[in-house]
Amino acid sequence: MDTRERLIASTRELLWERGYVGTSPKAIQARSGAGQGSMYHHFHGKPDLALAAISRSAEELRSRAEAQFSGPGTVVERITAYLRRERDVLKGCPVGRLTQDPDVMADPDLRRPVEDTFTWLTDRLTGLLAEGRGNGELAPGLDPVGTATALVAVLQGGYVLARAADSAEVFGRAVDGALGLLTAHIR
Repeated sequence: MDTRERLIASTRELLWERGYVGTSPKAIQARSGAGQGSMYHHFHGKPDLALAAISRSAEELRSRAEAQFSGPGTVVERITAYLRRERDVLKGCPVGRLTQDPDVMADPDLRRPVEDTFTWLTDRLTGLLAEGRGNGELAPGLDPVGTATALVAVLQGGYVLARAADSAEVFGRAVDGALGLLTAHIR
């Protein structure tokens, strides 16, 4: 991994662990093993590096989700694969946690990849649910937009509840509950 990639990877980890304010240039340099000169050679400053790191986390989240969404199986099976995929639940979502960071949310450039990711995720789930409704797998009364929004909210809320309880089981119960509501619409 070259220096630029080490800087991005280290910043991603630190943002996930500490948030924007807690991710100092010195901490990034220490974790990445890169010097100050290298950091400023590749990035204009902390905001530029943070944007690269947030964008990379967002891209990874979309890529992992798309692997399940475009995989084999029915619509419900693909959504189930996404909801049940392996996650580090107690660390929370690396993108979702940024919504609680006032410095990220106050900066339109840093906020954009977070917002775009959740818009993409909701839209992608909406499309899958509409597909399932259209092909007769799901009941015609199912609201794809509302259901997709609820599924994203359950995942993000599941992370919060699991962290509060210090138990990944809580996240699993939230997913099971969401899937129970979804499968009630299978025809």
